[in-house]
Amino acid sequence: MTNTATLALVGDRSPTVVSHTRVPLLLDALAERDRLVLDAYWIASQDAEAEGAVRGFDAVWVLPGSPYRSEAGVLAAVRTAREEGVPFLGTCGGFQHALLEYARNVCGLTGVAHAENDPDAEDPLIEPLTCSLVGHEAAVTIEPGSLAESVIGSTRTVERYFCAYGPSRHLDTLRAHGLRLSGRDEDGQVRVAELPGHPFFLATLFQPELSGDGSVPHPVIRALARAAVDHAGRARRSA
Repeated sequence: MTNTATLALVGDRSPTVVSHTRVPLLLDALAERDRLVLDAYWIASQDAEAEGAVRGFDAVWVLPGSPYRSEAGVLAAVRTAREEGVPFLGTCGGFQHALLEYARNVCGLTGVAHAENDPDAEDPLIEPLTCSLVGHEAAVTIEPGSLAESVIGSTRTVERYFCAYGPSRHLDTLRAHGLRLSGRDEDGQVRVAELPGHPFFLATLFQPELSGDGSVPHPVIRALARAAVDHAGRARRSA
């Protein structure tokens, strides 16, 4: 039996962004190996500004490729997925903007910024990393009992990065308002976040889409696909 769902791919699609070129391979592998068929549509960051741009999809994946042409569009897509219980995955820039959206709209930290988008910001939630992770591979420790641990199947994993920005401020406030910071690197820096109580809300600074050669989807990608199919099934049953 083949399971189908719709997927919004939010980001400014480019042939020079490796994670973007991986998407077709991953979709093919999910269909062939797992019988999970995702009908995927790219939504440019500027188009995501429109009211309800990602509403009606079974999952939202905010992909790397920052700085996005429209920070507001990406944040709007994250917010819709978070508030309406739509399965969500944010990787690299998607992770950064998921935290930014949560800080502003849930924690009330309306002045926080992303230093890549606003280098002169007084309160950057997302700052330049001390050591750039562009092309870097590193271990991540996952909290037991977390969504990330259930998805990855381990409390330790080695993942690939391609970023130069990460979170360091207001982490206690994010936690106090319900966001679980469930994965850290060997220096204790946050690399995974999730939202308990949401059907599926996971964000990683690492890029699971770069795992291997794309022929075997990373467990995080597979979990998003399964969550999307579950969402589609619930929608059909309630129709």
